[in-house]
Amino acid sequence: YFHSVSAQRLEAGLDAEGSVVAWRHRLCYPSIMSTFDPSVREAAPLELGLGAQNVPYAIPNLRLETGPADAKVRIGWLRSVCNIFQSFGINAFSDEIAHARGVDPLENLLELLGPDREIDVAALGLEATENYPFETGRLRRIIQRVADEAGWGRNLPPGHGLGIAGQYSFLSYVAAVVEVAVQDDGSWSVPRVDIGIDCGTYVNPDRVRAQQEGAVIFGLSLARDSLITAANGRIEQGNYNDYRVLRIGQAPETRVHLVDSEAPPAGVGEPGVPPIAPALVNALFTATGRRFRELPLGPRLDLSG
Repeated sequence: YFHSVSAQRLEAGLDAEGSVVAWRHRLCYPSIMSTFDPSVREAAPLELGLGAQNVPYAIPNLRLETGPADAKVRIGWLRSVCNIFQSFGINAFSDEIAHARGVDPLENLLELLGPDREIDVAALGLEATENYPFETGRLRRIIQRVADEAGWGRNLPPGHGLGIAGQYSFLSYVAAVVEVAVQDDGSWSVPRVDIGIDCGTYVNPDRVRAQQEGAVIFGLSLARDSLITAANGRIEQGNYNDYRVLRIGQAPETRVHLVDSEAPPAGVGEPGVPPIAPALVNALFTATGRRFRELPLGPRLDLSG
């Protein structure tokens, strides 16, 4: 089965002092539930609970709107499920807010999170996939940890840029800093990724590191090359010659940072994927001054205009 496509529109309102006081997120995508009931046209609560309705920002006016979308193919589960595209929209837009405010993206991200607190989705009367309190302080700390480990703000060669993103996914707290290198002809690469995870108590650190390393490869593959298209009722891709994934020579140096914790064990296999694509496009903006809002990007960027 295929992962869902999505369309999203995000808007924010600033007050006279430049603080973010309003946030509206509109999105639509074919639901996984359509595979079991073809009449379903709206995203299910369990899908919206993967990053959209539990956005952690301390913004006084938050609104989430969804619309109908017909499924043209069978929709199924892909690693990280709806966290992937909902994290992409939210984290990429957060970076746009930072630049509109004239604030460093890391500073902006931490400011949006506001004071450390617990968000209890169930207590708000919302149905979610993960009915556990969301501890924003843990997300704040992993974002700051990864930024420090990556040397956020360090001097970079021409054509290079850093981007950052953070996500609460499958009860774990993850952040990534992606470094990109863009050439004059639009070709680009990712020399380094720093990724950190607070997954509560873990037993096998090598397994946790391996999952995050794989998440980086998977996330970059989705953002760069992995595209499914259909024509005349048939899927056009047949194998990995035309459904591309990252090759060994394209793999970045990946540094994984683990948080020692006595919190209950949480997810490891899926949480590392969602912050990769938004951190990537945020880094590309730093390197090129261009916003890229549609994925996959392809091996060569359009830097014209």
